[in-house]
Amino acid sequence: MSHLITLPPDAQALLFTEARTANTFTDEPVTDEQLRAIHDLAKYPPTAANIQPLRVLYVRDGEPRQRLLTHMNEGNRAKTATAPVVAVLAADTDFHELIPRVFPIRPQMRDALADDPAGREQMARFNATLQIAYWLLAVRAADLAAGPMAGFDAAGLDKEFFADSSWRSLLVVNLGKPGPDAWFPRLPRLDYDDVVRHA
Repeated sequence: MSHLITLPPDAQALLFTEARTANTFTDEPVTDEQLRAIHDLAKYPPTAANIQPLRVLYVRDGEPRQRLLTHMNEGNRAKTATAPVVAVLAADTDFHELIPRVFPIRPQMRDALADDPAGREQMARFNATLQIAYWLLAVRAADLAAGPMAGFDAAGLDKEFFADSSWRSLLVVNLGKPGPDAWFPRLPRLDYDDVVRHA
């Protein structure tokens, strides 16, 4: 690990270098207090004009979980069925309604965005996706493992859970303590010279 990173090595490992996508979980519950702590950390990093369009639906056991499973791809159903809690991460396309509260220096943005639903949806999806990255790091900071999945029927899930709202699902994430054989082997990462150019 680089000595130029001021984050302590154990924190670097927890958040980045040793963090993995979990595929199995123990039956240890995830508490409401843990979920609130994740939010209280993830809410701080930036979004455009502070719009914060990420919305989260937590699904525990019972009938709601069974409804969720019908919209998961077959390869994701078993692990989604057994995770202590599942998060559906969504973008709120009506985020603009809260602009006078979250961006009070320019409350008039609310009215401008009200007249631009296509631009508003693009802005919501992009910024909610940024927030998902922050949220996943906050999950790790809470000493939980995350299993993010894009393999689901988004239209079906939105109809099932968000039919009467402006939320649109982006990602489904299993949460909990990692179980036996939770990790696939670490895959290669690209090097600095593979991804960076200097102008």
